[in-house]
Amino acid sequence: MTYAVDFRTVSTTGVESSPVASALAGLRANEARYFKNKYDHDFTVEPAADAQETIEWVHRILREERDIVISSPPLEATAFQVENIRMAYVFYESGLSINVMYTLDDTGKRAVGFKLSDGMEIPEELASRFKFARQKSKLAGTIRGSYFTIKKEY
Repeated sequence: MTYAVDFRTVSTTGVESSPVASALAGLRANEARYFKNKYDHDFTVEPAADAQETIEWVHRILREERDIVISSPPLEATAFQVENIRMAYVFYESGLSINVMYTLDDTGKRAVGFKLSDGMEIPEELASRFKFARQKSKLAGTIRGSYFTIKKEY
């Protein structure tokens, strides 16, 4: 069932099984607020079982670009387009959020972003490859993030 993320009243709906459910819900709400404010887009997610195409696209990019396989099970995902940018998000049980920003113009920006929920450890598959910067969020506490630029076509 699709769930519209409310950034005014943060809910753990859909991410309850995460050991950092409250922080992950805050991280998800932080993304919802960003897209509402910047693009007037309502951020909706669906259970991983219903979003396999999106999850497979994100996992393919991770595997082909950097040989990364995420060990944590995905809980939810979403894919949408704002302006000329294809976006995809996957939220994992560990508290990890991965997003793909893929500008449809050949000369546009294309990147994979990683965000770690407050209270989670850096996943082993990312720890030695990326440095994570800290960012404060009223909704999510301290978010640690990193990214890499996509080189190939997807």
